[in-house]
Amino acid sequence: MARLNGFTKQQLLDVYRIMLSARVLDKKILIMLKQNKGFFHMGCSGHEAAQAAAALTINGGRDWSYPYYRDGAYTLALGMTPRDHLLAFLGKAADPNSGGRQMPMHYGNKSLRIVSQSSATGTQYLQSVGCAMTRKLEKNKEVVYVSSGEGTTSQGDFHEALNWACIEKAPVIFHIQDNEYAISTHKSEQTAGSVYSLASGYENLSRYEVDGTNFFETNLAFKQAVERARRGKGPSIIISNVVRLLPHSSSDDQRKYRTPEDLEKDLQRDPILLFKNNCVNENIFTDNDIVKIEKQVNKKIDEDAIWAEDQDHPDVDTALNYVYSEENTGTETKLVNKSENIVMVDAINHALHEEMAKNEKMIIYGEDIADPKGGVFTATKGLSSAFGKERVFNSPLAESSIVGTAVGMAVAGYKPVIEIQFADYIWTAMMQIRNEVSVMRYRSNNDWICPLIIRVPVGGYIHGALCHSQSIDGYFMHMPGIYIAYPSNAKDAKGLLKMACRMNDPVIFMEHKGLYRQPYASTEEPNEDYLLPFGKANYVAQGEDLTIICWGAMVQKSIDAIQELGLGEDSVEVIDLRTLNPIDYETIEHSLSKTGKILVVYEDNLTNGPGSEICSVITDKYFDLLDGPVRRIASKDSPIPYNWFLEEKVLIQVEDIASAINDLLEY
Repeated sequence: MARLNGFTKQQLLDVYRIMLSARVLDKKILIMLKQNKGFFHMGCSGHEAAQAAAALTINGGRDWSYPYYRDGAYTLALGMTPRDHLLAFLGKAADPNSGGRQMPMHYGNKSLRIVSQSSATGTQYLQSVGCAMTRKLEKNKEVVYVSSGEGTTSQGDFHEALNWACIEKAPVIFHIQDNEYAISTHKSEQTAGSVYSLASGYENLSRYEVDGTNFFETNLAFKQAVERARRGKGPSIIISNVVRLLPHSSSDDQRKYRTPEDLEKDLQRDPILLFKNNCVNENIFTDNDIVKIEKQVNKKIDEDAIWAEDQDHPDVDTALNYVYSEENTGTETKLVNKSENIVMVDAINHALHEEMAKNEKMIIYGEDIADPKGGVFTATKGLSSAFGKERVFNSPLAESSIVGTAVGMAVAGYKPVIEIQFADYIWTAMMQIRNEVSVMRYRSNNDWICPLIIRVPVGGYIHGALCHSQSIDGYFMHMPGIYIAYPSNAKDAKGLLKMACRMNDPVIFMEHKGLYRQPYASTEEPNEDYLLPFGKANYVAQGEDLTIICWGAMVQKSIDAIQELGLGEDSVEVIDLRTLNPIDYETIEHSLSKTGKILVVYEDNLTNGPGSEICSVITDKYFDLLDGPVRRIASKDSPIPYNWFLEEKVLIQVEDIASAINDLLEY
């Protein structure tokens, strides 16, 4: 049987069919777009050979894929169908990528292990590394494919991902499809040198640069890279030089920024034409073979398009499904104390110990969290000694890396509990949190989930100045898809953290560092069976005249304010929310029905802070219960200075709360 570069005729005909199907799909979808049947398209024309070459080395359903929006031919070669692509373009309910929730070309397929992808270019790199780290942990010889265009290598996540992959010798293959243009910006304006040269400094990284319009050359590079990864030798980067035969997207016109000569030059490197001519010249394909496949492909895609148009749109009543799991946020277990007083940071440490022993797929990491240091606040002390450095380890000093890799671990079935050392530095991870963590379940139509926990010390009153004192609750309350815990004492911290470790949704666990060792935040320690559900507030004090809503460090300050005023025990009711998503509005309503007056006390900025939303809901829902104005008191709209006298002026103080209480009681 005739072969070409090790491939049989049938194998090469199959490759040609895949490449041609991707090209015809591009053309068909653009026609449908002009017919107003859809709204957006990003084609893979010119990339087909490189993508097919890569996909033939990846086992769909066993290996893992993090493709990018131009990977149409790759996903077809891996096992997706033209119908799948058309359903996504038309936003139909049966779309296996997202059920019509994402734009077209945002690939995802659970059975093929194509992890749901977002529009945020570059976030996939770190996720693929996290996924690859779990493959290495399981020693199962699975590999992870991740791809992008060359423009996205300007993103910091790309370099962070290369770094961590090389440190871990992770089995991940980076595929950079270099068509020279990031929309309209040429790579000469993007990269100082070449992507190949930029990657030269990383140990354990194998580098390849290939002609991506040459199927055989590209496939050989992928074979070598994948075989190397399966042997545990580490990651590879393959830069395939391809051509972009269509504009960046259906919203673009590349004739505005590329010359006719440049576009004609690209057409001469059309990978389908080159592949077909090569197979004909080597007497592998006949003219009849080509005509037959072209007729079959065009006929099938025409039929598939008609079929796809006839499929149902999603039921509008499902629009809010899968923001969270359909599980509840837990049930409180019986409180049985196991020891006398414990400070909050130790309660957190014990919760992590207990849950690590219970769940072998729980992994803990962050900056400086391993022994002998055990975290800058010692919250993780002893964990790496007890459970080993495969499950508890230090991360690079890169917050986006910490969160991004955790996403990859979570979708692979692990329970990462990560620490951001100070809330003030969470912002470099914001893209991962907002566009990946919070929406993974929703955007994949419940196929992929991301139940990680982000532990983060927050708050001021420690003379930490501008960058060790920030409160971040107001930002994250505005983010559907992530639960938020914010305990005020040791018992609640342990119960909530243990519950978070068992929940099937992502959680941001805020720990006020000013409470870690405060005697007033210490409690008797609950035993290992104690779980505290999210969304259940606590009555700290009972009263008839006024309700105070607070959480975190503001709970004790509110108690101190009441005592400073010398009010009786039955005057002011203090409610500790304990979680900010969900919020226990039922308890708030019940209290307000008794007192008729309410004061929301919070440490975050006054303007647009979490108390603003709570006050708004109270006014909207419970106006008839009010006997006075809804008041809020918070820190000033200012950075937090280092000098302690200046800090005191900015942060909310007991005297401020007392004054607000007095005003409301007199109303």
